Amino acid sequence: MSVKVENLEKNLAKLTVEVPLEKLEASIEKVYRRAKNQITLPGFRKGKAPRKMIEKFYGADVFLEDAVNDLVPEAYEEACKESGLEIVSQPELAYEQVEAGKPVIFTATVAVRPEVTLGEYKGLEVESQPVEVTEEEVEAELKREQEKNATMKTVDDRPVQDGDIIELAFEGFVDGQPFEGGKSENYPLTIGSNTFIPGFEEQLIGAAIGEEKEVSVTFPEDYHAKELAGKPAVFKCKVNSIKVKELPALDDEFASEVSDFETLEEYKADIRKKQTENKERQAKIAKEDALVDKIIENSQMEIPDLMVTSRARSMVEEFGQRMQSQGLSLQQYMQYTGQDMDKMVEQMRDQAMKRIQTRLVMEAIVKAENLEATEEDMEEEIKKLADGYGMDVEQVKKFMDDEQREQMRMNIAVQKAIDLVYAAAK
Repeated sequence: MSVKVENLEKNLAKLTVEVPLEKLEASIEKVYRRAKNQITLPGFRKGKAPRKMIEKFYGADVFLEDAVNDLVPEAYEEACKESGLEIVSQPELAYEQVEAGKPVIFTATVAVRPEVTLGEYKGLEVESQPVEVTEEEVEAELKREQEKNATMKTVDDRPVQDGDIIELAFEGFVDGQPFEGGKSENYPLTIGSNTFIPGFEEQLIGAAIGEEKEVSVTFPEDYHAKELAGKPAVFKCKVNSIKVKELPALDDEFASEVSDFETLEEYKADIRKKQTENKERQAKIAKEDALVDKIIENSQMEIPDLMVTSRARSMVEEFGQRMQSQGLSLQQYMQYTGQDMDKMVEQMRDQAMKRIQTRLVMEAIVKAENLEATEEDMEEEIKKLADGYGMDVEQVKKFMDDEQREQMRMNIAVQKAIDLVYAAAK
C-alpha cells in the first residue's frame, strides 16, 4: 500500500492512498463467501454458484462496493500510522479509482494537530467569586428537608382551601362535547400549584367533598393540543378527597431524625459548612474557567474547521448515549425537537471550539512545564475509577489498553497544569 501526504493550508492534510489489487481481490473473495448463500443463479443450487459465474451474470462489480467498504477503514488506519501525522478529526473521504481489476485509490482530507504559541499563563489576574452563605440559604435548605419529611393528613370536615392536595373526578367539554384526555376519575391535584389550566384550581376553592361543581376555563393559545388551543371549556368536577401536608417542627428532634446531629443548631451549622464548601468549589471552577479563557486569549493557534466539526459531532453522539441511558434514542430526540444531525452539530460548534482550545493550551503548558503523571497518580486515578464502577483495581487495569492509559496520563498532567495556573494567579 502506498501513501502520499500533501500538507494543505490551515492545518489540513490530504492523504492519497493506493490499495494494491491483491488486497482488493482478497476483500472481494471475502464478500463473495459471505454473500454466496443468498444468491440464486440458474443452473446452480443456492450457495454453489462460482464467483466468476455470479460476476458474469450480475456484472463484474457485483461485490465491489461491499469489498471497498470493508477494505477502506483498515487501509485508512494503516495510512494514518504510515503518514506520521497527528490526526485530530474524522476524515473526509473521496474515491479516485474504484474499478474491478484495478487498485483502489482514495483520498482522506484530515485536520492535523495545530501548533500552539503560548502567551502569558502565570500570574494572571481574574476576579474571584465571593463565597458567602446567607441565613436565608440555610433556612431554604432546612425548608426543603422539612418538605421531604412531611406527612399527609386526610381532611373531611371542611371544603377545599388553597394549598390542599385533592383527588378530583372531572370531565371536560368543548362546545358541549367531551374531548380526548379530558376525563379522570381520581386525579391528584395540589391547589395553587398552577399545574392545571389557568383559572381552574382557584374555582375549586370552597368546594366540599362529593359536591359537583362546574369550572369554566379557556385553554391557552399555545396549548400543546392544537385542537383545544384558545377554546373555552367547561369541566364537570367532583372532589373525592382532601389532604393537607403536615410539616414536622424544626427542632432538635427533627434534626436528630434527618441527620447525624443531636441539635438543630448543629444541623444548621453542618448545612452552612456544606453550602460553603460547595460555593468554594463553584468559585474555584469559575476562576479556573476565567483563567483558561485568558490563556486562550493570550495564545495563538489556528483551529481547522474540520477539527471543530468532528468534535461537535462526537459531542452530539455522547449526548445521544446519555439519552439512550434514559430510554430515549438520539433519533427519537431529534424527531421530538424537530432537529437533525446537522443542526445539532452546528449548535455544538462553539462549545466544541472552546473545548479544543482549552485542551490545546493546557497540553502546551504540560509540555512547557514538563508536567507528567507519576505511577502514584495513575494508581490513585485507577482506584477512583474502580470505586466508581464497583470493581476491583486489577480488573480495571486489565480492561485498560495502552491508548486509554496514555489518555489518563495526559488528563492527570492537564489537571496539574490547571492547578499550576490557578496557584500562580493573582
